[in-house]
Amino acid sequence: MKKKTKILAIGDIHRDVDLIKRLAEKAKKEEVDLVILAGDLIMEEQSTENLIGPFVKAKKQVFLIPGNHESPATIDFLAKRYNVKNIHGYGFIENDVGIFGAGTANIGIYQISDKNIFKLLEKGHEEIKNAKKKIMVTHIHPVGSKTEMFGVEGSKAVRDAIEKFHPDILIHSHIHEAGGIEEKIGKTHVMNVSRKEKIFEV
Repeated sequence: MKKKTKILAIGDIHRDVDLIKRLAEKAKKEEVDLVILAGDLIMEEQSTENLIGPFVKAKKQVFLIPGNHESPATIDFLAKRYNVKNIHGYGFIENDVGIFGAGTANIGIYQISDKNIFKLLEKGHEEIKNAKKKIMVTHIHPVGSKTEMFGVEGSKAVRDAIEKFHPDILIHSHIHEAGGIEEKIGKTHVMNVSRKEKIFEV
């Protein structure tokens, strides 16, 4: 029987270096295989120091997307500097698990349109479409999700991607007050990891 992949996911860190340090230690202690960062690592282009390095030092593979508080160029820079995976419009397969994503949101400083969010998800999915398990990562939540109870409308593009690509899991963040909410949309298990880390196996 093939070993499952253990994942730690978190979003909306907003340059909380103490949180990063704690999570890197937890990732090592819990022996997670990889870490997913679902956007808003910083706040309006602050310093990026000590945000990725602690995970790399702990020998964890990192997958990341931009939120609406950092530019896609910043995430690209971090991916190249630390040799981690930028999944904003890309997909990678690790241990039979396909991970793809699209960051930013349709509101905020570094917003992009719903149309572009869907295009990026479609592009990333094409690269992992034959994976046995699929994890989709976005910053914004899907329209019609429980996170909307906190007053911010979700993305139709994310909802459409769920219905078209049928990922096993959707990881998102964006609305801090909704951190920890989990639900099912169709066959997809949706997790809001806004400032509340989630460790799971797939």
